[in-house]
Amino acid sequence: VATAMAEGREAGGLELRAAIGFNGHITSGLICHPDSKHLLYPLGCTVVIQDLASKKQTFLHGHTNNVSCVVVSSSGNYIASGQVTFMGFKADIILWDFQKKELLARLSLHKGKIEGLAFSPNDLYLVSLGGQDDGSVVVWDVSKREAVCGSPASARNAGSVTIVECSACRDEMFVTAGIETIRVWELDLPNRKLQPAECQTGQLRRVITSLKIADDDNYFYVGTSTGDVLKLNTRNKLMTDFGPQKKFSLGVTALLLLKTGDVIVGTGGGTVALCKGSNYKVMKNFQVQGGVTSLARRGQGHQFFVGTNACQIYRVNYTAFKEELISTCHREAVHDIVFPFGTSDLFATCSKDDIRVWHTPENRELLRVVIPNMTCYAIEFMRDGRSIISAWNDGKIRAFMPESGREMYVINNAHSLGVTAIAATNDCKRIVSGGGEGQVRVWAIGEKTRKLEVILKEHISAVSCIKIKKNDKECVTASLDGTCIIWDIGCFTRKQMILANTLFKCVCYHPEEYQLITSGTDRRIGYWEVYDGSAIRDLEGSLSGSINGMDITSDGAYFVTGGDDRLVKVWDYNEGTVTHVGVGHSGHITRLKICPGNKYIVSVSADGAILLWKYPGCP
Repeated sequence: VATAMAEGREAGGLELRAAIGFNGHITSGLICHPDSKHLLYPLGCTVVIQDLASKKQTFLHGHTNNVSCVVVSSSGNYIASGQVTFMGFKADIILWDFQKKELLARLSLHKGKIEGLAFSPNDLYLVSLGGQDDGSVVVWDVSKREAVCGSPASARNAGSVTIVECSACRDEMFVTAGIETIRVWELDLPNRKLQPAECQTGQLRRVITSLKIADDDNYFYVGTSTGDVLKLNTRNKLMTDFGPQKKFSLGVTALLLLKTGDVIVGTGGGTVALCKGSNYKVMKNFQVQGGVTSLARRGQGHQFFVGTNACQIYRVNYTAFKEELISTCHREAVHDIVFPFGTSDLFATCSKDDIRVWHTPENRELLRVVIPNMTCYAIEFMRDGRSIISAWNDGKIRAFMPESGREMYVINNAHSLGVTAIAATNDCKRIVSGGGEGQVRVWAIGEKTRKLEVILKEHISAVSCIKIKKNDKECVTASLDGTCIIWDIGCFTRKQMILANTLFKCVCYHPEEYQLITSGTDRRIGYWEVYDGSAIRDLEGSLSGSINGMDITSDGAYFVTGGDDRLVKVWDYNEGTVTHVGVGHSGHITRLKICPGNKYIVSVSADGAILLWKYPGCP
């Protein structure tokens, strides 16, 4: 972030239009703000605040690594978020002001990871729980922004603690739970001490995966990995009842208490159920995709939101008890992004398990093509718009219909070590593909036939990027072996070879096609003559980390780059200077594209996020 600030001084900032993404792997990461108008959720190292009515997003930037937990105070004035960090380093908790959306304080004591956070009911204290390597619980004074006292979170003979919840009425009480341990804590402020009391569950030994305290403070409920719910008395620390008899599959991972005394249960198997009575009989239920990680109540509970680890967000009306999908995104690293020829309203991205087509103006998913357990490395829209071609790690090239997602054809065994790059000619009669073994293959695509025309064996490592000239007579392939080769694909010979001491990740033709720009792991951007492969100039592209993606505008005046430094940079092609920098990604940027018509820049990253930036100077 410091380097971003340094580079941002000379250059302007890119305006972030929207982010498609939600980290659904974080327990209770999805929160509905007490004002019932905003949703909060983590995305990489940012916290996103989304207005439910207008869908407008605000971003809280400040964490240096992935956010591991988020919590909002009951008044709605404060937000606290914790992060993970490297072993032995301190992990920060950041206290934010919700109204002004700005950072109030950094609280650092815990090492490695912040496992859980909770605000006391009157915003007096913030309770934080360190991760497994830290193992301590700390109470912070919110107004003074300092630690009051701390203690080891669990007894020596008990397992690690993963959850913390504050009481609903008293500021001095909170509950922690984890592997075979449930404790009720009292804060003794005059002596600055924490007094824990173990809760007894009789014969039951359970791993606690979720916890909620009743509004009157007399009872609290815990969900277990076994798949049942336990109800405990806060005063005498004894279990009063548990159920249901038929356990939920894959554990109870989220709980929501209603004013009526009923419990809504979310499970690891993706079931959301309404349970009544002391035996927790299931009255209504529905199924969502992925395991439930968050249940967030809106207002009094007439509506609630469900977040799953398949990174989907659902909205549910309590009376109808039917789910409605409101947001979805990739759950793994996104490997590629492409626009169809001549339109900026659609784009496609690919990841592990799937290819998705998105509608740009509304940022919503239009189509999903799922191939389970396979990873798609590259995609391309055919110029005529009739098919999406894709490169997969099982060595197959698959083509799909862009409207229905139906499979059109498959080329089996296209490459031996997976297909890593793909491009199609402008007349839609040929596909050029590159593989993990370094071969470049040209395929003739007919109405019903797919024929291998030629194998070009020059590269000795994976092909990372392929670009074809407008006249379909020549193409350039970049490879991780440190070479870029310009091929004549009319008579299938090598024309030129560009050598550099780097692993090439990306290559682009200048629109007038007499120059090339390349980049890769040496962080340098190279300009090359197409005619004889000679170097024209060499720029320092980034201060840290490889450059993984680049794209050039249709007039050739500007180009964009992105890489492991997580910054999107807009460059002046002739001057070789950075004009704008976009800060917002929290994973390594894998690819980025400028849309046709220069309205947006879309960048995708290894944390599964898709960020849409406003193109500088575009109204």
